Amino acid sequence: MIEITAKELEKKIFEVNATSFNSLALDIFYFQFTHNLLYQSFCRQLGRTPAGVDHIEHIPFLPISFFKTHEIKTTDFQPQQVFESSRTTGSISSRHLIKSTALYVHSFQKCFRQFYPQDYLVLGLLPSYLERENSSLVFMADDLIRHSKHSNSGFFLHNHQELAATLYHSEKEGTPTLLIGVTYALLDFFEQYPMLLQHTIVMETGGMKGRKKEITRPEVHRLLKAATGLPAIHAEYGMTELLSQAYAKSEGIFETPAWMKILIRSQDDPLEVHAAALHGAIYNGGMNVIDLANLYSCAFIATDDAGKLYTDGKFEILGRLDNSDMRGCSLMYL
Repeated sequence: MIEITAKELEKKIFEVNATSFNSLALDIFYFQFTHNLLYQSFCRQLGRTPAGVDHIEHIPFLPISFFKTHEIKTTDFQPQQVFESSRTTGSISSRHLIKSTALYVHSFQKCFRQFYPQDYLVLGLLPSYLERENSSLVFMADDLIRHSKHSNSGFFLHNHQELAATLYHSEKEGTPTLLIGVTYALLDFFEQYPMLLQHTIVMETGGMKGRKKEITRPEVHRLLKAATGLPAIHAEYGMTELLSQAYAKSEGIFETPAWMKILIRSQDDPLEVHAAALHGAIYNGGMNVIDLANLYSCAFIATDDAGKLYTDGKFEILGRLDNSDMRGCSLMYL
């Protein structure tokens, strides 16, 4: 197999389509197998090498927990940025070493504009993320705020009264507005300041972080719709370990950009995965993510999320796994 250079792969990532996805994913698998010795060792432990992998369903998916215990680097580099996940007391943060922040910016800007091409007044209600360093979500939201043409765009920490005043004004003026917020903060805000919205998109990013009793996404959306009068609540699916996002505009059904794909692990065998589009079936199980923008870490990640994958490639988050299948998979390596 002839290896394609990193620069050639970077260019191809954002030109990929449904027809070329499998081929490019295999090229990136070969590149990462060659230049990421940790991932190579993991693949060999599973008995899978590029010589025997001819489809995305056969590519080994690295358990996401490895980002907590290892440096996941493809090629040798000094990171321009290190993104870290939030953590509860006693837990370990995931760390995503970023070789090129420009690649991350290209990915989230292109993806966001695909789903939200209009210019928005962007308001960020992300208190738990703003209160710690190295959040990839804050990095993204800050870029969206800075590139907004509206001078009132900005972050709001705990200043709910100021946020309410900004929303009242933007609604009065009919300004297209995006309020992106962590789930518990949106619930707190609209409990204090319920208001009818017509020109605002409310987008939740997930995250209760022990601040409230855990409730389902449908229940969160029901509460937010009741407080705002909006017909739908939007949602963003992303994580520290990824450089791409999926968006849901209604009913929590997410759609990915062309360079990102969701597969589902079998509930009986964590190494058996299914791509719904290939089989014309709906699958429930552990979620695997292919994020081709993760060129310099690992593009093939087995997450801790449970999901439902529809025949058109869209997906729904059903909750968190108990990690039993991934612990077994990790122990095979360790």
